Amino acid sequence: MPEVTRPYVPGTPCWVDLVVPDQREALDFYTDLFGWQGEPGPPETGGYAVCTLNGKPVAGIMTAMAQEGGSKPPPAWTPYLAVTDADGAAQAVLDNGGKVLAEPMDVLDLGRMAILADTTGAVFGVWQAGEFSGARVVNEPGAVVWNELNTPDPATAGSFYLAALGLANDAMEEVPDYFALKAGGRVVGGMQNLAKLPPGAPAHWLTYFSVDDTDSTVDALVRAGGSVCKPAFDMAAGRMAVLRDPQGATFAVIDATGPSPDEAA
Repeated sequence: MPEVTRPYVPGTPCWVDLVVPDQREALDFYTDLFGWQGEPGPPETGGYAVCTLNGKPVAGIMTAMAQEGGSKPPPAWTPYLAVTDADGAAQAVLDNGGKVLAEPMDVLDLGRMAILADTTGAVFGVWQAGEFSGARVVNEPGAVVWNELNTPDPATAGSFYLAALGLANDAMEEVPDYFALKAGGRVVGGMQNLAKLPPGAPAHWLTYFSVDDTDSTVDALVRAGGSVCKPAFDMAAGRMAVLRDPQGATFAVIDATGPSPDEAA
């Protein structure tokens, strides 16, 4: 299986993780669905589980921790954009109208991270690599193949990501009302408005996982207690579906293969 061997270009989604009430349940669910391996990590990382695909890191799963006031974050997948300076990125987010939800912090000697929100409310993370650069496998079945920003105001969001993180955007002529997000001149994700989503949907990032067969993956998810937000359908890049795991976290699957890992890094 191809492996990411180069550092991620700043602005590129380099990692995704899942926050859920029941980590063990999520590990079992995604292990069965995508063929991952993963166990709760050591106490010094809060039990954070680094899931692997054929021995290479692909995504993280952690237990939702109580926030200030006692509430816990809702189940959700969060993408992390590669940065060279997490503190500088957090300040740039603030300077451009976004929010800092979790202040920059060191994760042992692995790297430095922060959790942020853009000007339209979509939550994302930034990752300053130390010994850990991010996912070692992408664009292969069972791994992340795409990250998409769904926002009520693409113009405002696009200006924010360009100013704060250097993430450019261009309209995709082959897909009306869809924008390509670019880091270092390469397409690394997408952006669209909320017109095609159910009324009241908030701004959010949606992570896509590559699969060999979208329909069989949907069937397996339903048998395991998940639910279907948008049934499988054919589109320009392949056959996809938007799904929800048994604890409520939303993600997409698609039977498409993206650019090579070296192009994504």
